[in-house]
Amino acid sequence: MASATAVTAVGSVVGVASGSTAQNNDAEATAADSTLLADIPAGQQAQVQTASLTAQANVQAIAADTSAKKDAEEAARKEAAKTARDKKEAAEEAARKAKAEAEAKAKAAKDPSDFPVASSYTIAQIQSMARQMVPSDQWTCFSNIVDHESDWNYRAVNPSSGAYGLFQALPGSKMSSVGDDWRTNPATQIKWGLNYMDSRYGSPCEAWSFWQANNWY
Repeated sequence: MASATAVTAVGSVVGVASGSTAQNNDAEATAADSTLLADIPAGQQAQVQTASLTAQANVQAIAADTSAKKDAEEAARKEAAKTARDKKEAAEEAARKAKAEAEAKAKAAKDPSDFPVASSYTIAQIQSMARQMVPSDQWTCFSNIVDHESDWNYRAVNPSSGAYGLFQALPGSKMSSVGDDWRTNPATQIKWGLNYMDSRYGSPCEAWSFWQANNWY
């Protein structure tokens, strides 16, 4: 069993290694500690020194671990900020592209005045006009509505209500907001129908969804 002197020496050395606030830095205390350590048998001195080194290693490991955690947290914070910034920039770029594409489509869309006026039109001619005026991603929905409303007959009249044209506008004179030739020009009717679907439902496909649920739009 170690003597009281040995125990005191061990506590003194470990305390120094762990950075205890009870460390004595004056020359007298150091001399006393050295004397006490010298009083310990050689085998026990090795144990004391090992304990001291172990304590020092533990303190250094804790300090290194704390530093590594701080570095990792800072790196994670910077990476999260960069990711958020990249996502924001990507969203802004996507919005710019979408706006540019929408503007390009609007410029490319034909106007009724772009088509030659004829005394009559075939279904193929009317559909060709519509394809040039309706956005391609809305074409199927737009076509479905016309199929059900008039079967592409721009002179179709509902005998009961008087609804008229490709879209069975009621009254048909509503289409005069686009052109006075609404009775005889399918291009004028197409423009009116597209404007109506966009303004009332947001798009032909939204209008078609409503039509499917209600059998009218």
